[in-house]
Amino acid sequence: MYLNFNTMIPLIIVIGLAILFIMYGVSVYNRLVKLKNLVQEAWSSIDVMLKKRHDLIPNLVETVKGYAVHERDTLDSVTRARAQAVGASSVESKEVAEKNLNQAMMNLFAVAEQYPDLKANTNFQQLQNELTSIENDIEKSRRYYNGTVRENNTLVESFPSNVVANMYKFEKSPFFELQNIAEREVPTVKF
Repeated sequence: MYLNFNTMIPLIIVIGLAILFIMYGVSVYNRLVKLKNLVQEAWSSIDVMLKKRHDLIPNLVETVKGYAVHERDTLDSVTRARAQAVGASSVESKEVAEKNLNQAMMNLFAVAEQYPDLKANTNFQQLQNELTSIENDIEKSRRYYNGTVRENNTLVESFPSNVVANMYKFEKSPFFELQNIAEREVPTVKF
């Protein structure tokens, strides 16, 4: 059987389109894998910073204990909140636990304000500075994580990449929102 050039043109076009489609699918798949790994890496960074924070908190509590013997409830709530945060495993449960820990830490620092000798203690000041530094690192890590999650989720949900994502069961990742409740409150101004 003999094929002429005019009958081969549609076949060449179909083969060319199939090759382009396959190349696009491979490209999207590789990008989804890359983003999934970046999300995991970013979460790992947050986890490391949270562990550093969790390790610092008992030292801070012990320092406050020496000065604020009448504030047992506050110290116990920080200890419980820390244990809950350390035990949390998923992004969502860590988010809730860290919000509770932030609230307990705010209460601890409010107690510290009542004890001038404690505020002047160099150990307490050093621990407070370390905690502030770690909080800043957590914020940076959280922003990076949420940025990679946003990029991943956009690719997973956008057409036509969502077809490849659904075929290979790529899923959206949860955002990690660790916000200070006090930051949301509207400040009151009195004259």
